Amino acid sequence: MHSIYQYQEFISGYLESQYETKEPRNLYEPIHYILKLGGKRMRPVLTLMSAEVFDADYKLALPAALAVEVFHNFSLVHDDIMDDAPLRRGDETVHEKWNINTAILSGDAMLILAYQYFEKYDTEVFRDLAKLFSKTALEVCEGQQWDVDFETREDVSISEYLKMIEYKTAVLVAAAMKMGAIVAETSKENADLIYDFGLNLGLAFQLQDDYLDAFGNPETFGKQVGGDIIENKKTYLYLKAIEFASQSQKEQLLHLFSIHPNDNIEKIASVKEIFNATGASKATQQAILDFTLKAFDTLQKLQVDNEKKEMLHSFGENLMGRKV
Repeated sequence: MHSIYQYQEFISGYLESQYETKEPRNLYEPIHYILKLGGKRMRPVLTLMSAEVFDADYKLALPAALAVEVFHNFSLVHDDIMDDAPLRRGDETVHEKWNINTAILSGDAMLILAYQYFEKYDTEVFRDLAKLFSKTALEVCEGQQWDVDFETREDVSISEYLKMIEYKTAVLVAAAMKMGAIVAETSKENADLIYDFGLNLGLAFQLQDDYLDAFGNPETFGKQVGGDIIENKKTYLYLKAIEFASQSQKEQLLHLFSIHPNDNIEKIASVKEIFNATGASKATQQAILDFTLKAFDTLQKLQVDNEKKEMLHSFGENLMGRKV
């Protein structure tokens, strides 16, 4: 097994080896640009790690890992258009640097390129990877649409929200891990268990992201604290606060989530006070813990040695930023 940093280096090296100057440049240069912006590349790291957990050489999983990374970045290019986002990882978004039409077309090409990486595998592995990938890609689109729909709905339930983040975020984490298992040609039981591990960890991670957006340390969170509150996003925290709130607290929260003041400092402080007073913040922390422990429970059923189970456990703990 290797370290997270080593896996990241393997992916970066493999990605560099795939670059070639192709025409038309306005189709391919935006693809190279977004992929070179990097990020932590955690999803492809999970593919390589999963392959090695099931005793395969990580090199065998590199094409599948890159398919995951290219697809993830394709979704970011299109999400940035939908959100009219000016920056991605501190740099201009593709549609800002080029234009919207170029970003749409380059994103489309990335989706096709992602599928092409599966062609490097033999028939059975190719079939299983492509089948999982198609299912996951469609689920990610469904999750994104639900997220958009929820912006204008006042009756979003907790179960609907959890389904949305499962499809928008967690299924790709789960699929990335299962792809490593498929490449390693482990048992179906192992492949399904590693998928469940990734799914629950992905749910915990997204809920933690919701929590840190409100209560995180601005110096370590990596983005603006209170961003979801400013944008009136109906996160798990918000939905739990609505569920637990008194009538006056509910009226105040609904009002705060209907306005866009010039100075958001007071709004953020007021919303956070309601999140704490209603018990929504504690309920969110408990949900994060529950999904994390659920992920760890699946590890005990994996048919691999204890050292590898412990490595996955440590990875989960590090991803969640605490000891559970």
